Amino acid sequence: MAPNQFSSGDVIADRRADYARMLAESGDFLAAAELMEQALELAPRWTAGWFRFGEYHEKAGETEKAVAAYGKVAELDTEGLFAAELKLAVLGAAETPEQPPSRYVEGLFDDYADRFETSLVEKLDYSVPQKLAELIGKAAGSGVFDTIVDIGCGTGLLGVEIRAFANRLEGFDISQNMLAKAEEKGLYDHLDQADLSLEPEASGLFTPTLAQHRAGLVAAADVMMYLGSLETVMPLVSALLAPSGFFAFSVEDAGEEDGFVLRESLRYAHSKSYVSELLERTGFSLIEIRKTTIRKDAGKPLSGILFLARAKG
Repeated sequence: MAPNQFSSGDVIADRRADYARMLAESGDFLAAAELMEQALELAPRWTAGWFRFGEYHEKAGETEKAVAAYGKVAELDTEGLFAAELKLAVLGAAETPEQPPSRYVEGLFDDYADRFETSLVEKLDYSVPQKLAELIGKAAGSGVFDTIVDIGCGTGLLGVEIRAFANRLEGFDISQNMLAKAEEKGLYDHLDQADLSLEPEASGLFTPTLAQHRAGLVAAADVMMYLGSLETVMPLVSALLAPSGFFAFSVEDAGEEDGFVLRESLRYAHSKSYVSELLERTGFSLIEIRKTTIRKDAGKPLSGILFLARAKG
């Protein structure tokens, strides 16, 4: 999110919001909400201010007031940058969206890029790239793929692990800041921006020089939890893959819940049955399913599922 979105444009409102933030950091969310209310009286169309107002009420346990504030955010935020509909769904005030707004995901990772690897690897024991690389190594056997496409490549953590399996490695991500970090690693033959929620021709994955059906393997490490429904990503994968190509990816495990569910983290989790049935329905044969811990979340192990599938020839 751009820094000016955190300013109301009113000096007094900003000052009250700063005091509110300090109160929230000390754990006094009710007092913080009171000050934010005063700030919003001065800047009634300040989207970021309404979002903070909702967060303070939510953390104070005042769900109805939080819902009202997030409803105001949804009204003001035409781009979906703050993804108020996700907050409303988590609070039980709206249906779960099939996908988050693309601008929200892009802004989230643009903001996160500089500390992404430190947070995931050093603090959260993130292990998906290494574990997914094991499955990709099985698919490669003793050879290499002509082309691997890493969708949602982020800063290139998976690229580090799978570069040796590809003659050509391509990476795509919705965040330009994440792509810049990936480029610093010097691993990818091609990097570009793509939106996995769009139709193939609009996604950014295909150009006159980036043909369909060019990949022997498509990989996606911790991408599906930012997509929700996987109905849109499967046509993209199918369009990328050569006949009998492989698809290796991870999801957060929805456990006993069916389909896909939105967690309080604002990430989606997917059930084994939902993913397996979708793969079968879209022309894939399952090769391996592996349940594993993918990282820590709030200090606890977070369960995930790794899938290796192959397009039916």
